[in-house]
Amino acid sequence: YGMLMNAAPIQRIAVAYHPNLPEAAEEARAVAGFLRERGAEVLECASLYDPDLRCRLSPGSHDVLIAIGGDGTMLRAGRFCAGMGLPILGINAGHFGFLSEIPRDGWREQLPLLLEGRYRLEQRLMLRCEHWRAGEQLAQWDALNDVVVCRGQFVRPIQLQAYVDGYEMASYVADGLIVATPTGSTAYALAVGGPILPPEVRNLLIIPVAPHLSVDRAIVLPEGVSISIRTYTSHEAVLSVDGHLPVPVLDGDEVRCTAGDRQVLFVRFQDPSYFYRNLTRYMERNPSSRGGV
Repeated sequence: YGMLMNAAPIQRIAVAYHPNLPEAAEEARAVAGFLRERGAEVLECASLYDPDLRCRLSPGSHDVLIAIGGDGTMLRAGRFCAGMGLPILGINAGHFGFLSEIPRDGWREQLPLLLEGRYRLEQRLMLRCEHWRAGEQLAQWDALNDVVVCRGQFVRPIQLQAYVDGYEMASYVADGLIVATPTGSTAYALAVGGPILPPEVRNLLIIPVAPHLSVDRAIVLPEGVSISIRTYTSHEAVLSVDGHLPVPVLDGDEVRCTAGDRQVLFVRFQDPSYFYRNLTRYMERNPSSRGGV
C-alpha cells in the first residue's frame, strides 16, 4: 500500500539543483552528462529556483525530476511536481538528506537502475492548508511536511482550539500546534516528541508544542478528516507551511487542514524497510543524540 510497482524505463529527464549548495550545479551537470552518455534525453538541467523551470515542465512532458540538494530541496521539488504527477529522485547534496534516495557519491552506481526501470514509486500524502479570517479565505498552500500555528516573537503561549470534522476536539494553551503528514512526522513533530509514522500510511498527526496544563499527547487521525485550528491571542501568532516564512495570524483566525488531492511520488531503489534503516542512521548522526548542541 502506498507503492506503485512495475515502473517503466525512464527516458525524458529533468535535473534540478539547489543553487546555494556548494558544487550542486557542477554535480547536476555531471549527472546530466552521465545520463546522456547512456542514451537518456536530459531535457532540463537548471536551478530548482529558476522561475522558468515550472513553465517548461508539464504533465507528461518528463518521466522524472532528479533533485540534487538536501531535504529542503526535496520538499520544494515535492510541491513543485505534485500537481503534474512527476516522480522525484533525490540525490543528497545537503546535510542529512533523509528524504533523498541516493547518497552524494552513489549516483553513478544507481542511476543505471533508473534507466532500466528497476525502481518503485513511493506515494507521499500531502496537506492542503487554508487561512481564513472573518469568513474570508486569505490564502491556501500545499504542504508535504507540516503546517504549524505558533506564537511569534513574544515568549508567551497562545490559546488554540482544535476541531475535527466540525466537532471540538481539544483546547490548548501552548507555544503552538503542528498538523503533520507521515513525511512530517520525522521533522518538527518528532522534535517535540511526536510518534514516527512510516511514509506509506495515510494519516494526519496533531501534536502540541510546549503545552501548558493542556492535552500533551499527539493525536493520529485518518486521512479523510477535516482539521480546523482557531487561534485566540492578544499578541503575535504566526502560520508556517513547510518551514516557509511565517504569515501573521490574528485573534479569531482559522487554519483549515485536510489531506490534499495531490500526492508526491518518490523514486526508490531500496526495499520498503529502508525507512527504518535510514531513521536509525539519521538519529545516530543527530548531534543531540551525542550530547551536542
